[in-house]
Amino acid sequence: MLRAPIPAPLRNVFCVGRNYKLHIEEGARARGVEPDYPKVPEFFTKATNTVCGTNDEVRLPNITQQLDYEVELAFVIGKSGRDIKAQDAHKHIFGYMVLNDVTARDLQRKHGQWFKGKSLDASCPTGPWLVTADEFDVRADHRIWLSVNGEMRQDSLTTDMVFDCASILESLSAGLTVQPGDIITTGTPSGVGLGLTPQIWLKDGDFIEAGIDGIGTITNTVRAV
Repeated sequence: MLRAPIPAPLRNVFCVGRNYKLHIEEGARARGVEPDYPKVPEFFTKATNTVCGTNDEVRLPNITQQLDYEVELAFVIGKSGRDIKAQDAHKHIFGYMVLNDVTARDLQRKHGQWFKGKSLDASCPTGPWLVTADEFDVRADHRIWLSVNGEMRQDSLTTDMVFDCASILESLSAGLTVQPGDIITTGTPSGVGLGLTPQIWLKDGDFIEAGIDGIGTITNTVRAV
């Protein structure tokens, strides 16, 4: 049985918010505001206890009624560094994998920041394996998608990102040392439950498939606890 490629990260998972243009726009519509596009990557983290693998269950605790999905492209650091320039990013990235940044939207709003809503146990499925950088051309157009119970919800291309992996690593590593095994994830495309009309949240028994062409697909079932 496949496990999470990095089952116990030494540090929190580094994440980027609002990094796909159409996702920025759907989020703005859901909140009734005009879209604004970030000038620099917007970083937050998920706790290490969130990480799980393909086929693992995503927990749905009773403290949230608005659990959402977010398929993302994640990369893993292979060589430590600080103040890494974008043109040198490839020297530090070991490989790539699929990641689902499962999020409790109501907790996100209630706590006034993203950490709590992003850090529920088993809310970061990853995998299905780690594809080494020499086997995945991150500069190419890759389809990124997610379905719930067979219904396609997210279907986009990685080139819709505002900041690519190299730019993200340059910004994150400025004054901050990244270490081997660090997971850095790059934001989600449009189609999240928050952005649908009406909004649709994950429920007990939902079957999620999330994939990126050239990497593979992870599958997880939501389980109320």
